[in-house]
Amino acid sequence: MTESSTTHLVLIPSYNPGDKVRDTVREARRHWSPVWVVVDGSTDGSTQWLRQEAAADPGLRVIVLPRNQGKGAAVLRGLELAAAEGFTHVLTMDSDGQHPAGLIAPFMAVSQRDPQAMVLGRPVFDASAPKVRVYGRRISNAWANLETLWAGIGDSLYGFRVYPIAPLRAVMYGQRWMRRFDFDPEVVVRMCWRGVRPLNLDAPVRYFSADEGGVSHFNYLRDNVLLSWMHMRLLFGFLARLPLLACRRLRARRGAGPRITAP
Repeated sequence: MTESSTTHLVLIPSYNPGDKVRDTVREARRHWSPVWVVVDGSTDGSTQWLRQEAAADPGLRVIVLPRNQGKGAAVLRGLELAAAEGFTHVLTMDSDGQHPAGLIAPFMAVSQRDPQAMVLGRPVFDASAPKVRVYGRRISNAWANLETLWAGIGDSLYGFRVYPIAPLRAVMYGQRWMRRFDFDPEVVVRMCWRGVRPLNLDAPVRYFSADEGGVSHFNYLRDNVLLSWMHMRLLFGFLARLPLLACRRLRARRGAGPRITAP
């Protein structure tokens, strides 16, 4: 059964995703309406299929950027249009089939119950996950937890998330960064700095081999350099905000009631 909303939409940035985008979009539409896809300058022929699909499906919208600008830039373009049409929240997910469309509705439900929070996917890996990716993300997670004074980020890199649009736009407009692979980890840290509470929900992640149609644009050298530069920037920002973050944590501990875990 497809659930629909006038406040929460699914936003899928897409860059040369291969054939997996078809299953991703159809599964997302099976569970939610509306679904928007922002094509980030794709050159693999997926744009034509998406446009054809959207022409026959009023619950699907396709926004095409003329050139590749990066995941963060694609998300920002979707946010601008969504805000203009009165939407308040977006669930972001990748177009390559790695994220679980079947969990869209449960994530949206948590967001609807607690609209001031951001709902973060916490990845559950299976045997398909490359060990270097699984272990490598622990470094980024450790930095993100330090930079937020352990505000509760379960995973800094997993892009299956529900964001409130207003603070997300404010964070992105305030920085010229966060436009490419650095979007997911940097934005979640900066959202925490703004006082947006993270709620973590487990979600499976699936890595497809090339034989299965999987496509990866991750470049180990380029993107790890980008992440290192990002965490260097965030560390300086953390040090400048340390007194404020420490006071916030102290107030939270003094006023903490029974701990509530998101379902």
